[in-house]
Amino acid sequence: MTEIKLGYGHTPVVFTYDAARFHVLEIEDGEKERALTDVEIGAALDEPIDSPPLEEIISAGETVLIVVSDATRATASGQVVNLLVRRLIESGVSPGDIHIIFATGIHRAVTAEEKHELLTPFIAQRIRTLDHSASDASSMIRLGQTERGTPIEINRALKEHDHVILTGAIGFHYFAGFTGGRKSICPGLASAQTIEGTHMLALDFERGGRRAGVGTSLLDGNAVHEECERVAALVSPSFLVNTVVDESGRALRVYAGDWRAAHRRGCLEYARTHSIKIEEKRGVVVASCNGSPWDINLIQAHKSLDMAAHACLEGGDIILLAECPDGFGRADFLKWFEATDSRALENRLREGYEVNGQTAWSLLTKVEKFRVHLISELADEDVRRMRMQPAHNLDEALALVNQNAQGYIMPCASVVLPVVSI
Repeated sequence: MTEIKLGYGHTPVVFTYDAARFHVLEIEDGEKERALTDVEIGAALDEPIDSPPLEEIISAGETVLIVVSDATRATASGQVVNLLVRRLIESGVSPGDIHIIFATGIHRAVTAEEKHELLTPFIAQRIRTLDHSASDASSMIRLGQTERGTPIEINRALKEHDHVILTGAIGFHYFAGFTGGRKSICPGLASAQTIEGTHMLALDFERGGRRAGVGTSLLDGNAVHEECERVAALVSPSFLVNTVVDESGRALRVYAGDWRAAHRRGCLEYARTHSIKIEEKRGVVVASCNGSPWDINLIQAHKSLDMAAHACLEGGDIILLAECPDGFGRADFLKWFEATDSRALENRLREGYEVNGQTAWSLLTKVEKFRVHLISELADEDVRRMRMQPAHNLDEALALVNQNAQGYIMPCASVVLPVVSI
């Protein structure tokens, strides 16, 4: 028997398994790089992708807004932002002219404790931070609408600073293709109406189901990605620093420079290094979100479920480990499961679209194809309401699956894309 530790909140779960039955899907050892030093990140800032260095873009006396992801993302922001602020000050920018804003989208606000964790206490105490609320109309500025008719409403701070620097992490996203890049602005700093307008493009309300071209690792022809990029282009960010992080949230790679070009290069390399070829789908998939912050709530944990679905036979079992200490991620998330099935929910979204309704729809499409066993801190009745089977530990969940079925283990499910080789 073999042991593996699976992330679950802040306390790993030990899984003892039969290596003849379960195969582990994770990045090859050659791709498990060591964390970057400050010097190595600085070297990337010195030689940006398709862009002059920061020192040639930003001058003394100008104001700078640094966009940082919220607590639902691991981006190595503490290290990156510290280096950016230091470099800006060395270039003559006053600390009082540097502001940091958290790209929360429709998520809850960042707490004071989380600000210290995301920025380090040193930065959080010295640089003014701004909060974003997608429902606060007074904090928004309207810039018209896209050709598709999406209203363009963004946080006015994006237009009140001379320069905007985007930070974040690159990873797979189940309908935007990848995280990072333009997502720091849309949905990160957009109004609820703009977020809904861009995200509803993931669904094809005429033919039903997911819109063609929308999905994991897809950018070209992805209507959601392209619409979000159109919104971000109106901000015209001066610079971007996106990272790829390890299971501990440390920066392994950094892509700095032009906000489009650097992000695109990072996405291409991420897809190459984080896609794993499998010969076949299997009947059982044990998937961990990798613990905190990836399993902070169910809406975030769903992303790991989506990746696990790529490796599971239809009708098979997926065991998802997701602590969800923040609950669902939205207090009203459960209302969507009043629908009888995913088709009924899609009709409801057609009549009154909401972003989290689409997450609920995506979850329902999976529980209709697979038996999903959820190990979490959520109430059993709430898990059943979402059509999943609650389990209180791994042994309990494993006892409910086909004991003869071959399986996969995905210790960091959100960062691995299983692809069936042809």
